[in-house]
Amino acid sequence: MTARRLFTALGLAAALLPAAALAQNALDEVMAKKTITIAVPTDFPPYGFVGPDLRPQGLDVDMAKLVASKLGVTGELLPVSSTNRIPYLQTKKAQLVISTLGKNPEREKVIDFTAAYSPFFQAVFAAKSVKLKGFADLAGKSVGVTRGAIEDMELTKLAPAGTDIKRFEDNNATVSAFVSGQVQVIATGASVAGNLMQKNPSLNTEYKLLIKDSPNFIGVAKGEDKLRAKVNEIIAAAKASGELDKLAQKWLGRPAGDLPN
Repeated sequence: MTARRLFTALGLAAALLPAAALAQNALDEVMAKKTITIAVPTDFPPYGFVGPDLRPQGLDVDMAKLVASKLGVTGELLPVSSTNRIPYLQTKKAQLVISTLGKNPEREKVIDFTAAYSPFFQAVFAAKSVKLKGFADLAGKSVGVTRGAIEDMELTKLAPAGTDIKRFEDNNATVSAFVSGQVQVIATGASVAGNLMQKNPSLNTEYKLLIKDSPNFIGVAKGEDKLRAKVNEIIAAAKASGELDKLAQKWLGRPAGDLPN
């Protein structure tokens, strides 16, 4: 084989290598620069929002800070929306995405995921004084829900006869009905409930019954197995120490519980 053909063959072989074999450098770059850029939400309380001091705060923001701290590097928070968070990861504007990211087959084709770090769920919430041990206890009670939402469809299956389900046209109307006392109970998503509890502490609202669970995962660029493995170590340690439970309790009103790896 001539030198030219050899170089051509080597070039072709390199081109055929999987991206994963060529991309294993994110963790090394992070540790060398002592900085990691993490995409977080700032418009989705209580997971991420801008506080009175104009700084990002929320469960995802706290998780990003925890990861950076455990890595021993400075965390740079990059605000993202639901539409640009994955592209930011693919174009290396961020090394991690911690932004209420659910895992599904379509997303797994373009990015990788760590173990789950927090719950995202639809549930039943009510004041501490309202006793709800199971769905049977909803009989005779008024429950506010947003028409057509996942919690509406699932609650319809679970609620016993005699439950007064009141359907509202959007989340704001559902929350207003609960806050004003039009309904005793609210069935909604974790983000809506967490925001409700943050803004109305006097209502003593708490998590009661789980309707549907869909945990959040941290997004990592395809092929960055070293970074993903390191973050998984951090998540496992935080789970074992109770730190994940504390974060979920602080922002969602319930512990993180048994999260998938």
